[in-house]
Amino acid sequence: MVQEKKVVDQVSGWLTLFDDGSVDRTWTGPPQVKFMSDAVPSHHHFVDGVAISDVISGGGLKLRIYLPERQEGDLEKLPVLLHFHGGGFCISEADWFMYYAVYTRLARAARAVVVSVYLRRAPEHRLPAACDDGFAALLWLRSVAGGSSHQPWLNDNADFNRVFLIGDSSGGNIVHNVAARAGEEDITPLRIAGAIPIHPGFCRSRRSRSELEQPETPFLTLDMADKFLKLALPVGATKDHPITCPMGEEAPPVEELKLPPYLYCMAEQDLMKDTEMEFYEAMKRAKKEVELVTSHGVGHSFYLNKIAVDFDPNTAQETDKLFQRIKEFIQKHL
Repeated sequence: MVQEKKVVDQVSGWLTLFDDGSVDRTWTGPPQVKFMSDAVPSHHHFVDGVAISDVISGGGLKLRIYLPERQEGDLEKLPVLLHFHGGGFCISEADWFMYYAVYTRLARAARAVVVSVYLRRAPEHRLPAACDDGFAALLWLRSVAGGSSHQPWLNDNADFNRVFLIGDSSGGNIVHNVAARAGEEDITPLRIAGAIPIHPGFCRSRRSRSELEQPETPFLTLDMADKFLKLALPVGATKDHPITCPMGEEAPPVEELKLPPYLYCMAEQDLMKDTEMEFYEAMKRAKKEVELVTSHGVGHSFYLNKIAVDFDPNTAQETDKLFQRIKEFIQKHL
């Protein structure tokens, strides 16, 4: 007789955990927003000015490449955005519609090739698995740049001397982790020209004031932050772990890290605003090159919410402003 699995826990409509350790990531929240987590197939022809290819690295890592259609005035080779998706290290995939909508738009606007990594997820793969995948993607780009690997879209179009790391939410944590690791490695002929953490999931074990006062959103609730990180962090670790608290006592001192220029993106109504600001202040004290962008009247990962972007004027305006600042940052760091 087959014993029926029992639900151990559920996380804000995003994830169900069973007593045998298995996980179901079927969306159980409002059905009208499910489309944002639907997978978008790759298409090698240009749709709205962007073509998409899913590729596998020599090491077995899956990546999605966004290639903008050539325009008059484009540089011969385009900068590369190496993208790490969010999801609290537990949910989401690089092919979700919410990322497709944002990163096709950013590829067009910034005139850049986007390479998005399919990250391993917890609890099946606890940290540092996702960070290791992010760094493996960087090393794969190095191998393509150096000629030991070949990827036609990248070989023909990518400027490997202008690679930018970019990530949403927990993907912002991976941006910083990969940037710090790259500072200890010889990654030539690749060069990291900049890093763009957007609303990184930087936090501490103790509740911050903003966690208690800022509004929750479908993209971040306290339930999600607590439960996802409990599932994602190494067994026995707390939120003070260096991946989630890089400004804390357990992390290497920021002043000792060799880091590229940062465009550090925050949202005024983000639950994690206070601890995100702690990291920014640590970067400033360490005299690192960092620009701060704050989006007003919006919360965590607001620009990924296609419904709000389409129907709320402030969300649309703040998304436009954010993308413009990202474009300017890329253009500045030639």
